[in-house]
Amino acid sequence: MLRYLIAAVLVALVAYGLVEAWPLIEGPALTVETPADQASFPGGIVTISGRASRIASLTLDGAELLHDQAGNFSAVLTFPRGESILTFVATDRFGRRTQVTRSLFVP
Repeated sequence: MLRYLIAAVLVALVAYGLVEAWPLIEGPALTVETPADQASFPGGIVTISGRASRIASLTLDGAELLHDQAGNFSAVLTFPRGESILTFVATDRFGRRTQVTRSLFVP
């Protein structure tokens, strides 16, 4: 009986450890809400927004993008005529990266 109790406690501890460690195992997450891919912006003014979680840094085309404690980010940028490619990169504290690319067009 004591063996079963010890085994149950060990299984519970391992399960709890996996549940708590899952965000570290999973790595960074990045969602870009706006702009949509292949979107057209006649005025050239684009609002960029989205959410990132489990990150240490967030960049847009190599420049640091500010975010709040919840991971939400937002910026208003202007673009010249033609096509522009935006590359968002989220990096966690272990150096793992995730990347999202959006293409937009200013007529």
